[in-house]
Amino acid sequence: MTTSTSAAIRIHPEDNVVIARRQLLGGTVLAEEGVTVAGLVPPGHKIATRAIAAGEPVRRYGQIIGSATQPIGPGQHVHVHNLAFSEFARTHEPGAGALPTAHVPEPATFDGIVRADGRVATRNYIGVLTSVNCSATAARAIADHFRRDIRPEALADYPNVDGVVALTHGMGCATDSAGEELLVLRRTLGGYARHANFAAVLVVGLGCETNQIQGLIAQEGLEEGANLQTFSIQDTGGTAKTVARGVELIKRMLPHANRVKRQPVPARHLTVGLQCGGSDGYSGISANPALGAAVDRLVRHGGTAILSETPEIYGGEHLLTRRAVSRQVADKLLERIAWWEAYTARNGMKMDNNPSAGNKAGGLTTILEKSLGAIAKSGTTALVDVVEFAEAVKQRGFVYMDTPGYDPVSATGQVAGGANLICFTTGRGSAYGCAPSPSLKLSTNTALWHKQQEDIDIDCGTVIDGLESVDEVGERIFRLMLDTASGRATKSELHGYGQNEFVPWQLGAVM
Repeated sequence: MTTSTSAAIRIHPEDNVVIARRQLLGGTVLAEEGVTVAGLVPPGHKIATRAIAAGEPVRRYGQIIGSATQPIGPGQHVHVHNLAFSEFARTHEPGAGALPTAHVPEPATFDGIVRADGRVATRNYIGVLTSVNCSATAARAIADHFRRDIRPEALADYPNVDGVVALTHGMGCATDSAGEELLVLRRTLGGYARHANFAAVLVVGLGCETNQIQGLIAQEGLEEGANLQTFSIQDTGGTAKTVARGVELIKRMLPHANRVKRQPVPARHLTVGLQCGGSDGYSGISANPALGAAVDRLVRHGGTAILSETPEIYGGEHLLTRRAVSRQVADKLLERIAWWEAYTARNGMKMDNNPSAGNKAGGLTTILEKSLGAIAKSGTTALVDVVEFAEAVKQRGFVYMDTPGYDPVSATGQVAGGANLICFTTGRGSAYGCAPSPSLKLSTNTALWHKQQEDIDIDCGTVIDGLESVDEVGERIFRLMLDTASGRATKSELHGYGQNEFVPWQLGAVM
């Protein structure tokens, strides 16, 4: 990729398009490409570097991103008006690009919270989970009793507790009692109940729901005790009594939760969920590959990164299977791709029902183009495992989790799987936050950083501006990961994001 401040960015020698570094007017000469821009081209959008015939593949990142729907002349804008998704054969070579990881001799550390069982937390919350939507209001009232912005005295004696958060949802009933949706919901709730970032958890139900609390406890192998309390509104005797009981139970949990102290721990205890939302034409050039460089560092230091959003790796999965440590791991990924093709078909959709309107405005034309940029978040290390939504991540290194592309749902699955930090790249702008795991947001361009700095933690637009290399920004991201895991507050935490962004995956029919 070029790193100069020329008007356009060439990513790969075989590409027949380049990317506008800024808004380009007709008549602008791209001297390095030997072409003159024909008409207005917005920033982040594609420009043809040579004549492209109708039906001919268009290449970016050295990969096919679609086919021209009409003849395209040199210097012309390439977008939805003349480029479309097209099927093409992907060659799978499982393991061909799986290189052994060279671990550093002295791994980096962060100041983590070590639980009694050896798990390491990056935050120290008490959680209020719900078995069903019907108990959501009561759960919120319990957590609100301890909000520092409303009742600062409630946690005044517990400075080591980051807060009490209610994670509610719209599910838990009107579903098959033996179906996949209930299994996945329980797996998600179980992952949160066990999460190291929760010192203690309260589970509140209604009483008559399909998702019975005891069924959740049994499926997930949870053990009730001082740090995992459960009860229902019907058994307690109504909303007011439920809220009062919940508040009293949390008051009993607080002294133990407060008895923590951060201490240096190796970076292997850091598990980072990788997200991108509101992507643009710069995502695959700046923030995503820079995050990938940080991920490579994390893995070399013994840590774990989770790539997700299966609809947004579609068309680039052959790049991931090449990095699989075994054919079995590669096949697990391909099985999930096949599942998604069947899932979208039975719901009257297609895997190319993407990018979003915002993605397209930012310069992304097809899902193939978006996927190739999204995969860059994963860096270059070997793919060691593929897990299903909200399944516990047990392997260290680069792992893939099957999730939808919708960011709150995807991140919910990653946190349930054990992610104790989220890194979220954005080109159009995002105000996302997560609980109980902190979320860092990375802007793909400096204009977004200046416009929405109150929500963005790090600017990766310096790559586009030619001020820093991808690797230099990757180092900055890695260091910020460690600082955040050590307790440094993210922008979204300062704004109080996190409770509303808990969104389990609703798979089946609502009955």
